[in-house]
Amino acid sequence: MYPHERSLVKRMHSRPFALLGVNSDEDREALKQTMQEEEITWRSWWDGGDTGGPIAQSWEIAGWPTLFLIDHEGVIRHQYIGSPDEEKLDAAIDELVEAAESSQ
Repeated sequence: MYPHERSLVKRMHSRPFALLGVNSDEDREALKQTMQEEEITWRSWWDGGDTGGPIAQSWEIAGWPTLFLIDHEGVIRHQYIGSPDEEKLDAAIDELVEAAESSQ
């Protein structure tokens, strides 16, 4: 999903949008290298090296990847388990960003 995530960050630059990541990769040093190679510029946390880490547990993650779309008021509006259709994901993000912009 990294290419699509990079395109979202670029497309949403200077708009009310933030992409946050959580990684469960076992090897933290290899993860750092991958993040550099994949040009991951957004905030991302390492969750202890497996899918049962503390972040995954507190958010009750049942499958990877899991995506949450949270609106400008902090309300979870969409949750996707597995890789969502990019067009549907983009449409949902656009709708939330436009709502945030219109509330400013």
